[in-house]
Amino acid sequence: MAVETADDRAYMLNIDDWGVAATYTPAGGSPSTVNGIFDNDIVEVDAGGGVPMAVRQPRFVCREADISSAADGDAITISAVNYTGRVVDRDGTGMTTLTLERA
Repeated sequence: MAVETADDRAYMLNIDDWGVAATYTPAGGSPSTVNGIFDNDIVEVDAGGGVPMAVRQPRFVCREADISSAADGDAITISAVNYTGRVVDRDGTGMTTLTLERA
């Protein structure tokens, strides 16, 4: 059970602080604006062969209530860049992380 309330989670994602506004469109649905935290970290990938590789791993963390029906293939636009949601990770605290692929 989460300690913070839905209002607390919305405050943490405020675009005046850490959050960004994104346009989320579920497959076959209508677009809506959601606030979240966007990360585009570089992560090391083991591709075999002993040569290390690094790739970008874009992710968007937002309130589960804002994207409750999120599924693989949904679209999201962040800072004019289009992404496709590939992994939906609902963490059980009211937050969801979407692992993204650039469209």
